[in-house]
Amino acid sequence: MKFALRVNGKLQSIDVAPDTPLLYVLRNDLQLDGPKFGCGLGQCGACTVILQGQAIRSCSVRVDAVGRKEITTLEGLGTRGQLHAVQEAFLREQAAQCGYCINGMIMTAKAFLDKNSNPTDEAIRQALAGNLCRCGTHIEILRAVQRAAQKGRPA
Repeated sequence: MKFALRVNGKLQSIDVAPDTPLLYVLRNDLQLDGPKFGCGLGQCGACTVILQGQAIRSCSVRVDAVGRKEITTLEGLGTRGQLHAVQEAFLREQAAQCGYCINGMIMTAKAFLDKNSNPTDEAIRQALAGNLCRCGTHIEILRAVQRAAQKGRPA
């Protein structure tokens, strides 16, 4: 079945079964490798994308449920020459070790900061609680989200 998806500001046409997980479409059909396959159950956060301003688990959302809502992946946040503030903060704080969880952490942080530009440490921890990281860069991730929030505040 043909679907038209709006991904990173572009209308994309794909031909897949209606029950195909959005993650598979993004990775396999559109060649976007920001969202990762982690658990396949929507529990780890590696596959997180932003759908209409909400961080969602793309492994557990069927492509037929998306419609033409705006989907933003890691690739849609910034460019090599102009990183998004959250991407830059994660880089500056060296918040990635193996890097597998970072897509979900960045995308969740971006959606969270869009709604809460002056978060407390506890609010950041709660917002990221559903994203699993085995490497132990939790302190660096927290500092990265704090840095991104500060960059977005007026001086």
